Amino acid sequence: MQLQTVLHRRFQGERGTQFVYVATSAAILGFDAPTAAVVADFAQDGGRDDEAWLADQPERDKAASTLNDLIDLGVVRPVGEAAAPRAQLPPMPFPLATLVLNVTNKCNLSCTYCYEYGEDRLTAGDGSKGTGKPKMDDDTARQSIDFLLRSCGDRPQVSITFFGGETLLNFPAIKAATEYAEEQAKAKKKRVHYSLTTNATLLTDEVVDFLTRHRFGITISIDGAQQDQDRHRTFQKGVGSFDVIAPRIRHLLATNKERKGRSIGARVTLTAGASPAPATYRFLTQELGFDEVGFAPVTAGLGREYALGEKGYEKLLREFGELAEDYVAAALRNETHGFANLGDLLRELHQGVNKAHPCGAGLGLLGVSTEGELGLCHRFVESKSHAVGNVTQGIDESVRTAFLTQAHIDQKTDCTQCFARPLCAGGCYHEAHVRYGDATVANLHYCEWIRGFVDLGLRTYGRILEANPKFFARFEQS
Repeated sequence: MQLQTVLHRRFQGERGTQFVYVATSAAILGFDAPTAAVVADFAQDGGRDDEAWLADQPERDKAASTLNDLIDLGVVRPVGEAAAPRAQLPPMPFPLATLVLNVTNKCNLSCTYCYEYGEDRLTAGDGSKGTGKPKMDDDTARQSIDFLLRSCGDRPQVSITFFGGETLLNFPAIKAATEYAEEQAKAKKKRVHYSLTTNATLLTDEVVDFLTRHRFGITISIDGAQQDQDRHRTFQKGVGSFDVIAPRIRHLLATNKERKGRSIGARVTLTAGASPAPATYRFLTQELGFDEVGFAPVTAGLGREYALGEKGYEKLLREFGELAEDYVAAALRNETHGFANLGDLLRELHQGVNKAHPCGAGLGLLGVSTEGELGLCHRFVESKSHAVGNVTQGIDESVRTAFLTQAHIDQKTDCTQCFARPLCAGGCYHEAHVRYGDATVANLHYCEWIRGFVDLGLRTYGRILEANPKFFARFEQS
């Protein structure tokens, strides 16, 4: 019988352990050298005939046992074997877990690269100066809470995220929604987690007190030290924002720490010409005091001067490798590290995540516009072409199901031979829409970057697993 390995990625730990990441199952398997050699033998194009291979082995019985074990584990399979039946969508309607309320479509900054107010926006109008309902009223906010609680099924806990524009421009709606959610969730015996993204310009004492008392998970959009922050993140008259936000961030972090609140993270948009990621990470954690930092390459159409480009992604991967060294050092001390991108990836690897869709958008998560329209996520609200209902009448299940069916990883033929597909599933819908005009296609311009980062994550996982496997216990907690 002609046998061949399934789609996989091999990597090695520092102490010599051979690992295989099996893309079909998202399993990570550790092998001794002889077993790893068998995997390599059957990884060649066209596979190998098992009888001919066994005839060449000095210890045939032992080799046959090893080969059978690999077949049982799904690492080696017959050439031409029919693929497993396509994974179906979960039973619909799928219960919601998270609702993102875009409480305002206005912003007090004019960030050059902003996907909502810049050249790549999906909505009509002139950004923060455009027409339309600028803020979500309290009634719509409460209706959104009612919609979430009746659409979450048996989930004991739901999450509400507040977003914008600049979210805090509509603090009254945030207060109204939070207080109403607590009242209604208590009556329904459910728990609610709150989170919010802000540019930090409006973090007054009143706002900080409210957010920390209600244990918000808070993400601050900040691009680093003053030179990086003020390059793109300016007020509408062109004045940089760093001097305004730095003292407010410090006040928030100090208050949150005093009240033993949830982790507060920085979200950095990476653009061409930015400072190296390790320097930005150190500034944000050591100088400003953030608990964690996540980096996001800018979402940009072709030709934007701030886009990273191929060389920019190569440079970024090297910089992420430097941060990974710091992460490993901390893990070997059994300490947490705030490099959020790598931490999230390691969690998914350890938990064996195998995605049919790149994220929860349209499935367990929806966005709500200021007028109560439901979108696939917060990036699609008010784009009309990606509306899936509204908070008063609910979800148009036919529209939602049609989109999720088309966006399923098995529909993306470009992804069939990529070892990173269980973790990527084709990439961000919004990014695909900006680049290709179709939210359901694969983000092909990201492929080498994603594969490079996943490979870095696999090697990092192997190093930690060899030296301090108990570190991963934190990813097994609910």
